Amino acid sequence: MSGLVIFLLALLPIATVFLLLVVLEWSAKLSMLVAYLVTAATALLVWGTDLSKVLGATANGAITAISLLYIIFGAILMLYTLEESGGIRSIRSGFTSISPDRRVQAIIIAWLFGSLIEGASGFGTPAAIAAPLLVAIGFPAMAAVVVTMIIQSTPVSFGAVGTPILVGVNTGLSGQEIVDATIAPLPFFEYLLQIAVKVAMIHGLVGFLIPLILVGMLTRFFGANRSFREGFRVWKFALFAGLAFTIPYNIIANLLGPEFPSLLGGIIGLLIVVPAARAGFLVPKEVFDFPPRAQWNDAWIGKLDDLEDHHGGRPLMPLLKAWTPYVIVVVLLVLTRAVGPVKAWLTSPDVTLALDNMFNSGINARVQVLYLPGTVLILASLITFFLHGMSGRDYAKALRSSGSTMIAAAPALLLAVPMVQVFINSASETMASMPIVLAEGVSAAVGQAWPMFAPLIGAMGAFVAGSNTISNMMFSLFQFSTAEQIGLGAAGAGTVVALQAIGGAAGNMICVHNVVAASATVGLVDREGEIIRMTLIPTGYYIVQGGFIGLALLSGGFSMWWIAALIWPAAVLFTMSRNRGRHPVAVGT
Repeated sequence: MSGLVIFLLALLPIATVFLLLVVLEWSAKLSMLVAYLVTAATALLVWGTDLSKVLGATANGAITAISLLYIIFGAILMLYTLEESGGIRSIRSGFTSISPDRRVQAIIIAWLFGSLIEGASGFGTPAAIAAPLLVAIGFPAMAAVVVTMIIQSTPVSFGAVGTPILVGVNTGLSGQEIVDATIAPLPFFEYLLQIAVKVAMIHGLVGFLIPLILVGMLTRFFGANRSFREGFRVWKFALFAGLAFTIPYNIIANLLGPEFPSLLGGIIGLLIVVPAARAGFLVPKEVFDFPPRAQWNDAWIGKLDDLEDHHGGRPLMPLLKAWTPYVIVVVLLVLTRAVGPVKAWLTSPDVTLALDNMFNSGINARVQVLYLPGTVLILASLITFFLHGMSGRDYAKALRSSGSTMIAAAPALLLAVPMVQVFINSASETMASMPIVLAEGVSAAVGQAWPMFAPLIGAMGAFVAGSNTISNMMFSLFQFSTAEQIGLGAAGAGTVVALQAIGGAAGNMICVHNVVAASATVGLVDREGEIIRMTLIPTGYYIVQGGFIGLALLSGGFSMWWIAALIWPAAVLFTMSRNRGRHPVAVGT
């Protein structure tokens, strides 16, 4: 078969997902079932992948999906526990006292609090925690998922205390002869830190606009007037909040390395932005709110939107007491991820479920139950039971509601993640894996323009794998080798690997199983395609802008690429501001 035919066949699994889920709007579970069958058939019949390897990858995917469901359960249980205890009433009131403006609330909770959670835990946890919280204070479920997916971009490369860099890029490049020869005499870890600094710089130059795009998306798709402009009216505050995160984020990356930019950047951003919002600094006088609940489109509504307040007659719980469970979550996440001895014990073989060489495939599965964010969330929920003086009946109700919501998400995840694992593990004795075939095909087509396309490959990896870390593992060496082949040298290759990490972070906005998991936490089912269509807008901005900035950095000095990097976001924002929905919010559709 020709190279083009092989390339198109490697593209088939991704094209199947996109066509069925995004274009034809099939449900995620049905789309992923067909995609899994297509991927498995392509691996077996075209790639010549051993059946044992397909079965091993499928089993590994199912185990990973169960781990994700465990995280979902913990996130929903945390929310329902606070709902039943009355804590959510106080949190809702507290945010209203900071600002009643939904645009401001979205920036504080999704962008800043979400970035903090990403820095502590990563792996989709920000959406699992922040999306239910947004719903609890009055956001439509779909709006909550969209805004929390959009922020899974800038902070992601330093999520889970730097895992995408320290594990993803490190695993992809370390010990490789071509890397060691090219960067010599520079020690590898110092080179890795240089890449991390470049990642932070590019993210900062691209990501400071994310809060502005986020509020524009919020008002365009969920406001009564269906207008981007309504969101852009808070542009001063949005840019202020963007810089309040990205400037500390860059400073910390330069001073402390890749572990803490997102975590400390989120904390510093909150300390700066929350008092400013409370004081009305840069916040417009007109207040944006969603239309009345009776006018919401049915597609916006999830199970959590129908929660009833059983505590209306009781006095409000003190705000500190209501927020304490989330403080406990953050403290436990930091403790378990940043304190070496604690992390070492939680991830030790003694407390790890290990399944080796499944189906004689050479594929191993590891489940570190105590280290999963779900355990932290469940523990915080149990502490809340005692802290808030809940009754056994109320807590049992929270458990039942959380279990039923998790079960609704199970079919899609139990199909999506195995499909991804088969795709990644499709290599045979005669052919590279499907993702590598795709990357090589793009590289051969674009030649010297490769840096412009490097973020796209990273995003593709994250789209199918659901992880910036895995995308970096798969493609960092390929990105480095391609950069070296087109004569960019060690410094230029480091920039291209940084662009890989940038794209891998951006791809999280459209990753299927992240969207499924986030939707599940707010009880939203079979709307994943609509959400991905919306998040494609900021994803496209991020990938292209990352490419322009990468080319500008590689060209040295002032060049046409810096002009392109200025024109592109201006063009995106201008196009968005000129776009207006043709109809107001539909009632009962």
